[in-house]
Amino acid sequence: MSNPTTLFDKVWDAHVVRKIEDGPDVLFIDRHFIHEVTSPVAFLGLESRGIGVLYPERTFATADHNTPTINQHLPVADPLSANQLAALEKNSAKYNISHWGLGHQKNGIVHVVGPENGITLPGMTIVCGDSHTSTHGAFGAIAFGIGTSEVEMVLASQCIMQPKPKKMRISVNGTLQKGVVAKDVVLYIISQISASGATGYFIEFAGDVFRNLSMEGRMTVCNMSIEMGARGGMVAPDEKTLAYIEGREQAPKGDAWDKAVAYWQTLKTDDGAVFDLEYVYDAANIEPQITYGTNPGLGTGITNHIPTASQVLDGAASYAKSLSYMGFAENDSIIGKPIDYVFLGSCTNGRIEDFRAFASIVKGRKKADNVTAWLVPGSHIVEAQIKEEGILDILTDAGFQLRQPGCSACLAMNDDKIPAGKYAVSTSNRNFEGRQGPGARTLLASPLVAAAAAVTGVVTDPRELIAE
Repeated sequence: MSNPTTLFDKVWDAHVVRKIEDGPDVLFIDRHFIHEVTSPVAFLGLESRGIGVLYPERTFATADHNTPTINQHLPVADPLSANQLAALEKNSAKYNISHWGLGHQKNGIVHVVGPENGITLPGMTIVCGDSHTSTHGAFGAIAFGIGTSEVEMVLASQCIMQPKPKKMRISVNGTLQKGVVAKDVVLYIISQISASGATGYFIEFAGDVFRNLSMEGRMTVCNMSIEMGARGGMVAPDEKTLAYIEGREQAPKGDAWDKAVAYWQTLKTDDGAVFDLEYVYDAANIEPQITYGTNPGLGTGITNHIPTASQVLDGAASYAKSLSYMGFAENDSIIGKPIDYVFLGSCTNGRIEDFRAFASIVKGRKKADNVTAWLVPGSHIVEAQIKEEGILDILTDAGFQLRQPGCSACLAMNDDKIPAGKYAVSTSNRNFEGRQGPGARTLLASPLVAAAAAVTGVVTDPRELIAE
């Protein structure tokens, strides 16, 4: 009988090409996603060394970070963005890499299009020059972000050198209360362990709550694992995972499917396997969450007041600076704070389930006059579903407009920037100073909390608006 092994070890060890004594592992990479921001310099590196792309069929290119979310049929106005988009197209063509550029029916945010096209599969190693590559861990894959020099390394060799992270398991058991969704669960965990509490670890999310989450919910949680400092996060594949993947365009078919499923069913942590660190939480203690500071760990239940410096894990000086930037004070009530912008979208919450949740609150209501709302689907496939399911009609009746797919206001790399001093309730993943635009003030929250703010104009507990 072999030693009990974690899911993480099973996948990692199966991909080690070479172990370096007292050094990193050389890891084979199954899937490599690239976008227009972190790939051009990597391709220049290949050219300068006169080498090609080893396995172009394992690399997938999509344009997302710098893309406008209106009038995508027009030339991109920003010259830097236009150059990066052109470089992605040219490099993809030169090295025979599949490329979903602006206007392509499969175009969208890299971490949305990978799963919905069946490119992301259990047991894989997946990298991208983007920190939120951890999203793909929802499928029982080891997925993490890499730097530009590493993008070049993967293009050239299909391998990467990585020290093996330590292992953490976070279990949440019990049943979530009304109005509490995946985003709340992960924001709650980060508030408990801090924005650096999982540094050096790879997390497995386990327990009742993650088993009961949809694949979209699991993607949201794994997406945000990076916001607690982890290298990535993963959930063991199960029947839900298989049901999501089956029939997608690039998923295995026929005998290959049966063979793959047989392997995927072995991908779980054995009883008795040991983690370096474990946390266990009770679902009953989680209410809708919202952040009030300038890192994702500075968040709390929506009915709570802003904590005092002695109650938070950050140092008093940095906490004071954070509240000063946000224009908040210790012991302030968060409910009732006026807001200016609402952003629904990003690789965290830009999937169809997120739009269904948002629509469930705004249905029969009207957008608040003081709110500018940017509702941005994660892909054209999501955009089509929004229209097919009648969600667009609900949004339009309530005074909202739907934008075109892209990263949008998650990060200040395109035209969708929150103006200085303005407050945005955002379903994205980061609330750092200037993340959504210079001087922008971000409150991270779920699609339900965002919807409640969009129709009331202030921070509101969504449970008060949920139809009985």
